[in-house]
Amino acid sequence: MRTLRLLALSSVGVAALSLGAAPVAAQSSAPAKAKTSKVPRTPWGKPDLGGIWDFRTVTPLERPVELGNKATLTEQEAIEFAKAAVDARDADKNRDKEQRRVVNGTAETEDVALAYNNVWWDRGTKVVGTLRTSLIVDPPNGRLPEMTPEGKARVGDEDMRRERPAWGPEDRSVGERCILGFNSGPPMTPAAYNMNVQIFQTENTVALLNEMVHNARIVPVDGRESAKVPQWVGTSKGHWEGDTFVVETSGFYQTTSLRGSSPSLKLTEKFTRQDEDVLLYEYTVNDPKTWTKPYTVQIPMVKSDGVIFEYACHEGNYGMTSLLSGARYIEKNGVAKPASK
Repeated sequence: MRTLRLLALSSVGVAALSLGAAPVAAQSSAPAKAKTSKVPRTPWGKPDLGGIWDFRTVTPLERPVELGNKATLTEQEAIEFAKAAVDARDADKNRDKEQRRVVNGTAETEDVALAYNNVWWDRGTKVVGTLRTSLIVDPPNGRLPEMTPEGKARVGDEDMRRERPAWGPEDRSVGERCILGFNSGPPMTPAAYNMNVQIFQTENTVALLNEMVHNARIVPVDGRESAKVPQWVGTSKGHWEGDTFVVETSGFYQTTSLRGSSPSLKLTEKFTRQDEDVLLYEYTVNDPKTWTKPYTVQIPMVKSDGVIFEYACHEGNYGMTSLLSGARYIEKNGVAKPASK
């Protein structure tokens, strides 16, 4: 008997988005054409990255297969794409489509994916301002590279552990355990809600505060040595290449918010202030133990006049306790027995 499952939110889940399916990612769009306003600068002459930036978008991580080699949409196509995406993922309109099963003649919900109605979600309503059909810009087909056999095996093991009653918290994703935000990364990838990052900047340091899980990443810019201790978010170092701020991160502890990734992940992020309202965020994932070649994602972030709210994970810290208690109840009552390791 299958158990109730929590909604799995992951960067790879975003990749499954298609024109006719409910997208997981969403964002306010950047202007289709770059503005000519002067890029704000700090007193020491570098582009000013400071402020709160919104990265919601309905543009999927991967290009929908049916779009083939079409890299960008027309303005009218973008409007139609966004409308279809918003309608498809409306939790209130689509509640009656929730998968159900019949047990002893009674219909029961098989999944709690629609337990939260539409008011809880904040995925955005527009495509990115570049009108691209995917956030992935390399490979040119807008698709994730093929996974390695090792990467596929790792994802298969994760799937097996997600499906069974959890033996312990380690069976659940790092996002569900509130260790890492499913969209805050690094890298930052649009998904579900809390898609805001606040940037603070000094001559020697840049701080990235994500609204999701309230994670603050401190990136030194002065070349200082870092501790060689693996971290959940890796160890980041920054430098300037012209007007682009580059962050290189490695030394990941285990998996990251990228589903299937390994501790060998090398991540390169780039932040380029394009004008008063747009910050172009780009990242390249290089993990030869997971994907057969690197891939690059671009997300135009939009300046927000809002504020960063505190994010309290696990809904009062009852989430994991209830999940594990439910798993023990299932085992005790013989509903499902865990397979041997």
